[in-house]
Amino acid sequence: MGFRCMLMELALFSIKLTVMATSFAAEAKPGCQTHCGGITIPYPFGTGSAECYINESFSIRCNTSFDPPRAFLTTTDIEVLHISVDGYLRIRYPVGYDCYNSSGSSSYFNAGFTLEKFYISHTRNKFTAIGCDTYAYIEGFVGRTYSTGCVSFCYDAAEVVNGSGSGIGCCQIDIPKGVTDYRLSFGSYWSHSKVLSFNPCSYGFAVEDGVYGFSLSHFLDPDFGKKKFPMILDWTIGNQSCTEARMDPQNYACKENSACIAPANGRGYLCKCLHGSKGNPYLSHGCQI
Repeated sequence: MGFRCMLMELALFSIKLTVMATSFAAEAKPGCQTHCGGITIPYPFGTGSAECYINESFSIRCNTSFDPPRAFLTTTDIEVLHISVDGYLRIRYPVGYDCYNSSGSSSYFNAGFTLEKFYISHTRNKFTAIGCDTYAYIEGFVGRTYSTGCVSFCYDAAEVVNGSGSGIGCCQIDIPKGVTDYRLSFGSYWSHSKVLSFNPCSYGFAVEDGVYGFSLSHFLDPDFGKKKFPMILDWTIGNQSCTEARMDPQNYACKENSACIAPANGRGYLCKCLHGSKGNPYLSHGCQI
């Protein structure tokens, strides 16, 4: 009898673990699409019906014309690579460029976007400029007004050090805290005329810290201006503080076994499962012990 009871207990324990694993995996709102291609879509994000996301800012557009399908942020052309319930998402965004030939300027693309509810992470990204006759800067006017830039110079390819972002061929700087828009612009002192043989273009882009490795070969790569790099955006719920949000229980986003926390970047608040529990704190009974 004792052995049979032990087997029954083990079977029940196995079922419990399976239920818990299923619960943790079910990060989307019940009845809603859980994936777009290889991307998991956890609530408060969602795709399809408006009931599947907390508000329009968190809507994910799943474009099935690609194989596999690709996820895009709301109505923008910003591709989403990963969504975390810890308050960030990874996107892919194109490189900006300013190119020249012997006749002068040949092509120019000043990449940029404006987002109402997402903040460019100031701790997980670097603004990067590469070129030997380059000054590139980013600025924003929505929410917090800011402007910052990078200067990169060199006169000979031999001066350039692969992997270095010290300003000789490549420059990297931090992005200010609390910014929601990003406008890239370029300048050149000599229109690359003194370095045209090995560096016809300036490039600028925000990139997830640690992802990009500078190389002299990028100067003459005809496809470098077509590249897209991963960037981290921070997200929060609403514009209220935790104290204010708790006073509005009907719209308070933090569910059972979770706590409200202040974000490191931007206004609003985040939810986190209490110590000892795991799951999605934005779903009812989403945090399981």
